[in-house]
Amino acid sequence: MIKKYVLETRPQFLTLALALVVHGSALAAWHGSVHIGRSLLAALALMLLQGSVNVLNDWHDWSRSGIDHATRQTPFSGGSGMLPRGEMSSRNALALGIGTLLAGAAIGVYLSWLAGWPLLVLGVAGALSVVLYTPVFTRIGLGEIMAGLGLGVLPIVGTYYLLTGTLDIAAWVSGIPATLLTYNLLLLNEFPDAEADRAGGRHHMVVLLGKRTARWLYAAVEAGTFVSIVLGVVYGVMTPWVLLGLIAVVPASHAVRVTLQDYESFEALIPAQGANVQAVIGTNILMAAGYVIAAILG
Repeated sequence: MIKKYVLETRPQFLTLALALVVHGSALAAWHGSVHIGRSLLAALALMLLQGSVNVLNDWHDWSRSGIDHATRQTPFSGGSGMLPRGEMSSRNALALGIGTLLAGAAIGVYLSWLAGWPLLVLGVAGALSVVLYTPVFTRIGLGEIMAGLGLGVLPIVGTYYLLTGTLDIAAWVSGIPATLLTYNLLLLNEFPDAEADRAGGRHHMVVLLGKRTARWLYAAVEAGTFVSIVLGVVYGVMTPWVLLGLIAVVPASHAVRVTLQDYESFEALIPAQGANVQAVIGTNILMAAGYVIAAILG
């Protein structure tokens, strides 16, 4: 029973939440602040919130919009597949989604009590992105950007503030590539689901632009990610060691190449989705490694 509930949160993708907290914690360490206990609690809270949005999205797409009645699932998109397969009831999925949301929010309130009201503001913004993502933002063309904020710059800035007590410009700048990468994570995963999403009333960028144009948006955002890292270093906001993040250009370029060529092919896009995930997680972890190296070297 417990395993079924864990699988519904899509735990293999909760590594994004962990990577973001590691990113923010490493940046704080470069600036002289380390608190392992607070970092662990922040990671748990964010993983619960990400798990919640995964579950609530599944519940909504199966029980309300009906999108998942027509969606072809891939290892990276189309939800967990547990509701369509009858492995979990809609009622239990809703309870799980609300439960993980409340648990993550409770930890966030506690951390805000420890750190101060700015963290509460950031946390409320993140929680709203969870609650409103599927029923509102995906229907008005804001799904990708809200996901990018909620699983990009906001967790990095929030973790940094939790550990340092300041809202340094470095945290905001360091969160830019994370935001762009998460934006693209959602964008690419929308290609296989475009027809079902359109029928279900979603108006994300692939539906609004069409696949042919949206592929160029994907390529531009991916390029902008790595340009933002270089610019952050050039302007002295980030340590040169974060250029380690550019190693993730390898899987990113593969994802872009496949998307530009095979944007209409359901099967061909699956390897691109996998490379896309590698780029997202890899960039955050490699940037974090850069901050740790800079902290050690002084």
